[in-house]
Amino acid sequence: MPRARKRPAGAARPDKKGPGGKRTKTEDPGEASAKVENSSLQETSASRDCGKNLSSYWLMKSEPESRLEKGVDVKFSIEDLRAQPKQTACWDGVRNYQARNFLRAMKLEEEAFFYHSNCREPGIAGLMKIVKEAYPDHTQFEKNNPHYDPSSKEDNPKWSMVDVQFVRMMKRFIPLAELKTHHQAHRATGGPLKNMALFTRQRLSVQPLTREEFDFILSLEEKEPS
Repeated sequence: MPRARKRPAGAARPDKKGPGGKRTKTEDPGEASAKVENSSLQETSASRDCGKNLSSYWLMKSEPESRLEKGVDVKFSIEDLRAQPKQTACWDGVRNYQARNFLRAMKLEEEAFFYHSNCREPGIAGLMKIVKEAYPDHTQFEKNNPHYDPSSKEDNPKWSMVDVQFVRMMKRFIPLAELKTHHQAHRATGGPLKNMALFTRQRLSVQPLTREEFDFILSLEEKEPS
């Protein structure tokens, strides 16, 4: 998915690395595989969502365990991000129109949860922030890259990426199972996670969060696992 200071996913699966040395992003294969969706209807609806600038908080998925895609290991964990120069990488490889449009809606200094996906224990591992707003994803033009898109043109690129920087690890890992328990309870009580995109738009590797969702998840750090 993201790359080391390169370009980091939201594609047909986890995103891979970019020229920067990191992984490109990709939609979760089993859990939320981001497959390239060519539907013009989806692109239109994604554009509408993006235009609303509906979020200042995000959840972004990457695979922390090794997996080869077209000979490229798409592994990229929050530990990999932290190990990058300046703890910064590009978030490349997103090949889903809606996820791409969310990338394009991001602003400098906005915060995102780094979510480990398609692994033994998926969940939220840490926090990062946006340090460079959307620009063309170089992997779309690289013929040997798993995210190469021959239909994208240099003068009119289809796909974008942002640069992200490590902020901190979560005080404790927040597993998907725990988030799901709260989501199900909140559907009945009207709590903050009742409409969380992680459960209502599972295929997206880049997802918006409301302030209430973001704050509630942060509050879980201080509590014993439920």
